[in-house]
Amino acid sequence: MKIQSIELKHVSIPLKKPFKTALRTVLSAEDTILLIHTDDGQTGYGEAPPTAVITGDTNGSIRGAVQENIEHALIGEEIENIERIMGKLDKAVIGNSSARAAVDMAVYDLFGKRYQAPVYKLLGGYRDRIESDITLSINEPEEMREDALQAVAQGFTAIKVKVGCDIEKDIQRVKAVREAIGYNIKIRLDANQGWQPKEAVRGIRKLEDAGLEMELVEQPVKAWDLEGLKFVTDNVETQIMADESMFSPYDAFKILSMRAADLINIKLMKCGGIHHALKIVGIAEACGVECMLGSMVESKVAVTAAAHLAGAKKNITRFDLDTVYLLGENPVAGGVETQGPMLILPKGPGLGIEGVKGLMDI
Repeated sequence: MKIQSIELKHVSIPLKKPFKTALRTVLSAEDTILLIHTDDGQTGYGEAPPTAVITGDTNGSIRGAVQENIEHALIGEEIENIERIMGKLDKAVIGNSSARAAVDMAVYDLFGKRYQAPVYKLLGGYRDRIESDITLSINEPEEMREDALQAVAQGFTAIKVKVGCDIEKDIQRVKAVREAIGYNIKIRLDANQGWQPKEAVRGIRKLEDAGLEMELVEQPVKAWDLEGLKFVTDNVETQIMADESMFSPYDAFKILSMRAADLINIKLMKCGGIHHALKIVGIAEACGVECMLGSMVESKVAVTAAAHLAGAKKNITRFDLDTVYLLGENPVAGGVETQGPMLILPKGPGLGIEGVKGLMDI
């Protein structure tokens, strides 16, 4: 099974409501769908969302990286040779982590098809279903309260609350959500780099003193500020998770060597795909640190790829793969199935993606 060509398409999927964080507001998923075609007629599916404020990637840069550098480097490669393919992929472009992730997941899709097994089984097969949290956008406290109640009614037992715009208002948001849902539901905060280190410590301590019982706080400070991240981690009781600070296996090693965070959030679009994510999981496990697996604003193609990794490894203990719940429609056939907050992994070979409707030429 050899790589014959790489095809790029565009998919546009409206969200049910605007997705608001401290970094941006998103109205729809406007993503690149990547298809790798092989000489024996198989197709592998991948996806790259443009998340310029986090990864630096735009649809233009994603497509340019694939068409100008990656495709010709991989043509003719045997799908069985994962290590060789990933080495060539990493040499073809520096950065462009979303483009590399799209290629990576399509290769793993074909790898599973080559050996007639679902990807999560080939990678470890630890579980066949995972339970995702769901994210509440930054809005007025009353609207977030209503969104939280709706999430609980849908069966979610963990809620991620977006904060990071104004710390006093953020405290009001968390209080409103906690008062609405009680104490049997986990609350995870995500500041998306929105606070300064001392401000973060002050705010988190206020939340702790108020008895609001947060499970974790994600990326309270700027991505580059590892000293600030460590300062927050060392000065609050709540677990601190690194997200935007952690792209590569090297980043994971550095953060965990510094003890700058208690937990790390892996996203395929940050690390460049499943191949590098596996290395990060191994580093974290060696350090005794648990991982979350998260996602960007993605269709079910990329969410399914992430879910396969999540199903494979026991040290991935938290799951933030909720964009399938935030999209207004689903153009993807196959992939993960949803039962309330549960994502059920497909039993078919590869990723289990059967096709994507409404793909547009680029």
